[in-house]
Amino acid sequence: MGILIITIIGALLRLLFIDKAEGLWNDEYVSWYTASQPLTNGFLESIKAQCHMPFYYIYLKVFMSIFNDSDLVLRLTSVLAGVAAIPVMYLVGKIKDKQTGTIAAIITALSSFLIYYSQEVRLYSVLFLFSALSLLFTLKFIRKTNKNNLIGLIISNILILFTHTIGFVYVFFNLIFISVFLFKKYKKEIISLWVFVKISAIIFLPLIIKIFTTKSFSQWWGTFTTAKFGFLMSDYFSPMLTNLVNSPLRFFYNPNSEFIIFALIPSLIAVFWIAKSLYKNKINTGLFLVSLCTVLTLVVAAISGKLVFITKYSIEIYPTLIFLAAFGACSINKKIIRYGIISIFCLLQIIFLIISPISAPKIKRGQGHAIVADLINKSNLKKDDIIILEYYPQSRFEKYIDFSDYRVYSIDKGNFAEYMSPEGDYQKAYREGKELYKEAFASNNNLYLKYRLQNDIVNNMKENQSVLVIMLNSVAFYPSNVMMSIVSDETLYNKTPLLFLVFSHIKTGVFNDLSESLTRIDFRSRGDWSAVKFTKLNKMEHE
Repeated sequence: MGILIITIIGALLRLLFIDKAEGLWNDEYVSWYTASQPLTNGFLESIKAQCHMPFYYIYLKVFMSIFNDSDLVLRLTSVLAGVAAIPVMYLVGKIKDKQTGTIAAIITALSSFLIYYSQEVRLYSVLFLFSALSLLFTLKFIRKTNKNNLIGLIISNILILFTHTIGFVYVFFNLIFISVFLFKKYKKEIISLWVFVKISAIIFLPLIIKIFTTKSFSQWWGTFTTAKFGFLMSDYFSPMLTNLVNSPLRFFYNPNSEFIIFALIPSLIAVFWIAKSLYKNKINTGLFLVSLCTVLTLVVAAISGKLVFITKYSIEIYPTLIFLAAFGACSINKKIIRYGIISIFCLLQIIFLIISPISAPKIKRGQGHAIVADLINKSNLKKDDIIILEYYPQSRFEKYIDFSDYRVYSIDKGNFAEYMSPEGDYQKAYREGKELYKEAFASNNNLYLKYRLQNDIVNNMKENQSVLVIMLNSVAFYPSNVMMSIVSDETLYNKTPLLFLVFSHIKTGVFNDLSESLTRIDFRSRGDWSAVKFTKLNKMEHE
């Protein structure tokens, strides 16, 4: 009965405010777009173009084919996986005892991180479920090496591999952990296992090479700092979510009472619990080392520029950390201290979820693409008017708006090099962008961008024709004076992500250049988006 109540509470928390008026934002939109492609015409090609493995897109497509592709249905697919993970984590903890299982289930149910991703149209809620199953069968298998536990272990790890591109990092270290514990008893079988792993690695070598050599500008919006370790723990164990997309450079970025109470205290409690769980316990120490090695591998990848260190990318280790925390919490001998700390931890989660406007269920999707559709619809554009989209291409918004009546130009993260310089070389921009565009950033002047706008748009506009510029402020937030200050400080310039510099420059440049030739007649802003409308008036009207 207890686990049923915990699961119901977890389900309710995941259903609160699930219908997001802002619509899907980019990553979610990619999930929908990929899954929406016809099975025999575009689906496989679309999956190949993504950075993640195919399982989640197949999972999403099944639900879309049975029900529909409304935003609510899409989000409910993540709720389903998020709720299912709660009893699984109870079973994980129950391997020690029922109390540990109950605490593990409670932490899972109240986790703001899991609540947030249970409302996202992304793979992470599903991935947590598979990782919880992997942990469950790992613990079962090292205690009882029977056929059922082996099958469960194999299937859960295969599901991780076919869901998350970098899931092999966790699976690899988890296999090492299992091998070390069982080597004396099953030496022959363990050797056979690693022969199979080696053969598999050779077969999938082209995929592994592709993962480590793929170049993408999406890697260029974050900088690794040691503060990321703190944010990993606070995201996983506190109700304050900081490293969902990008985090501050310092952990104590805002050391006010709210931060101390709701971020620092729960994180320290979790660290204490985890540390206590490791005391004289080889299995727990092994599990912790799996998690640590996984995180350190991601850190190396982040430092080398292969990915941005965001909490969700290490979600495979989260079930282990929850289990260790629950184990440690229940290992405190004095009941009054044990239940007192557990009560404080849970109360802080619940209070923040209820009272904070930025709690996990209430966080708005500021980049939601339905906002753009709303801004366009309220701008009173006429047929053949022009829309300039900054940062995202036209395809990112077609779920919410029909562009057929308009001429659409996009200066996006895939083609911005074509507007920044005559060379227009994406690969050169990737390698040398900071040096290539430094002068333009410093002078706040780009004659080539101005030429493209004038030649492609302004010169081809008729009188009383309008152009609507859609700007994404969350990636273009540096005004010209700040840009000049950043460029003048070599250390700061090197640390500042290129994409933020590029699109801040483009935002300012497009606005200033169009202002010289056209008349600004409207401005609207909502969420992370702004829309500025310019019109080409005749000379008498302009005067």
